[in-house]
Amino acid sequence: MLQLSIRSLNKQYANGVHALKDVTLTIQKGMFGLLGPNGAGKSSLMRTLATLQDADSGSVQLGELDVLREKEKVRQVLGYLPQEFGVYPRSSAVELLDHLALLKGVTQRAERKELVDYLLQKVNLFEHRKKAVKSFSGGMRQRFGIAQCLIGNPKLIIVDEPTAGLDPGERNRFYNLLSEIGEEAILILSTHIVQDVRELCTQMAIMNRGEVLYTGGVDEALDLIEGKVYEKRIEKGMLQDYRERYAVISDKLVSGKPLIHVFAEEDPAGDFKLAEANLEDVFFAKINALV
Repeated sequence: MLQLSIRSLNKQYANGVHALKDVTLTIQKGMFGLLGPNGAGKSSLMRTLATLQDADSGSVQLGELDVLREKEKVRQVLGYLPQEFGVYPRSSAVELLDHLALLKGVTQRAERKELVDYLLQKVNLFEHRKKAVKSFSGGMRQRFGIAQCLIGNPKLIIVDEPTAGLDPGERNRFYNLLSEIGEEAILILSTHIVQDVRELCTQMAIMNRGEVLYTGGVDEALDLIEGKVYEKRIEKGMLQDYRERYAVISDKLVSGKPLIHVFAEEDPAGDFKLAEANLEDVFFAKINALV
């Protein structure tokens, strides 16, 4: 079975930032969530896997391919949707996809037309095919980005922060599309949005400051904190006091008051309520080295 094997990958930039620190991951076919805050090293890892930058040390194998040394071969089986991708201002969706397919080596005009039509239908943009991509909504542009990813039936698909800025309806449409294509290749979803990983992935990793803090199943991650997260609504002015006294892993406003989640083996003050474990709590507990 095809797998992506990342071993002891390191990357330090000229400004001294150590973006990747001994990153080791094994990723199988299907959807894999890479979760971490901004600056965690996710984009540095994605750019390295997408052959856009070199690593300082380590190895990456995609099946029989050496990703760090056989870049041209890797690009033939790679689909990449970066956080931001540029488009030609006046190009329609069909013109731009046709151009990209030509660049990917689909030289026969009839074959290219058939492929472009198929891809636009797959991402539900066929009726908008003659419109300029620049005029598309955020969700439509991301779906177009997935269409260009799929040219050439890629074995590895990398999607970097795909749902940032999308409204709930567009996000759900994008979830459905990713879920469908994630059955046919290795698809890495890099995001800081916990819900993206919870909704779509069975396997995941949590990164922070260039290091992998957790790798494994989503359900197994939840098991790490099951029965150890307590919640309480408090007065706004008490938040700092609670932070100093307890291991507060998250807080959010509910009806104008902070609802805090605290990591503890038992009710820390006798007046907390046991909270239902969620992936956001795992995320913060790992980043704060509580588990």
